[in-house]
Amino acid sequence: MADVAVIGAGFVGLSSAYWLLQDGHQVTLYDPAGAAGGASFGNAGTFANYACIPVNNPTVFRDLPHYLLSSTSPLRLRWGYLPQLAPWLLGFLRHSTAMRYTASATALATLLGRAQGGYTDLLQQADLQRFVRARECLYLYSSAATFEASRPSLELRTKLGVHSRILDRAEVQALEPALQPLFARGALFEGSWHLSDPAAFLQALQAWLVHKGLQVRVAQVQGIRPEADGVVLDTLEGKANNTARHGYVAVCAGAHSKALAAQCGDHVPLEAERGYHLMYPGAAPLVSRPVGWAERGFYMTPMARGLRVAGTVELAGLGPTKHQGLLDLLHFSARRALPALGEPTEPWLGFRPTLPDGLPVLGRSSASARVIYAFGHQHIGLTLGGLSGMVVADQVAGRASVLDLAPFAAQRFA
Repeated sequence: MADVAVIGAGFVGLSSAYWLLQDGHQVTLYDPAGAAGGASFGNAGTFANYACIPVNNPTVFRDLPHYLLSSTSPLRLRWGYLPQLAPWLLGFLRHSTAMRYTASATALATLLGRAQGGYTDLLQQADLQRFVRARECLYLYSSAATFEASRPSLELRTKLGVHSRILDRAEVQALEPALQPLFARGALFEGSWHLSDPAAFLQALQAWLVHKGLQVRVAQVQGIRPEADGVVLDTLEGKANNTARHGYVAVCAGAHSKALAAQCGDHVPLEAERGYHLMYPGAAPLVSRPVGWAERGFYMTPMARGLRVAGTVELAGLGPTKHQGLLDLLHFSARRALPALGEPTEPWLGFRPTLPDGLPVLGRSSASARVIYAFGHQHIGLTLGGLSGMVVADQVAGRASVLDLAPFAAQRFA
């Protein structure tokens, strides 16, 4: 039995804690905000087993000027942040060639094909099935032209084992009659599902894990110091600086993982994709499933507290200031798709961890085999949380992974 620290209380961190406890380890969770205090709180809630198409693809060279300049673009860049972003952006462009795009998609499909297995036992044992809504996700295209432009990515999905059913305009309308009849095509992805409340799911999971022996420290981990027979953490709890020693540490801190990895010898080009959501109380019955609008880059997901409209990407670092233009765009686009929507509440900003090749970081650090990484999951942290937790537990136990972790190693950026 080992003494293991997990940094981060999102889907990846709490799933890691689950699998480590299953192996009989002593586990301590560190997070300054507790369960779902970061990006895991406000995501679209989708188990997106189909999301093997990375954002970096060959069309970016053609489309990037439009995305950066259009008033309806779901992608924004804060120009004052460009000097800090430039190295990441150059890496993103390097990974947008056809060969690297296909390699990233293939690697993601390998993870996503096993993602359900990371949750099956967890959902049953922790009694979390009550949060799962087994309705397949629907992706919409507002014109035949945009659907045709997406056909190569749909065909690549199919080649990589992702199955979908293509709907015409009448079938979309029959499936979701509250939608404005402006969508020419839809793709319904088999095996996908969503959560009724991602934050409540994680809070319930943490409470169950505590009952099973998890120790929780409401603390910010500021430093990692690997040693020969353990790892020392420097923490800030309230106003007090402390240290703690553990046998192993799992870094699952999402967009906040970059500095921690650097202290362990790995200079990972991690950036934050700033994502937004709005809540529409009482509007959940308008759609029966997560509905994504391809051109506008957002989902509308029915949840326990209303309809959540979540999406868009802003490249502007970890600052707290919200981009009102993106919130306005979400509202305008949601009302365009669902005219019956009222006024939104709870504007939210979160930070998705993103890497230039669209892949997460999974595996051991360069400085020590006792420091294990599981971060950088971009838009699919919920989907890959359970599987990533299994990877962490395998690394601690010294078991051979069922996955080839080479494409996800932090050292790929060296």
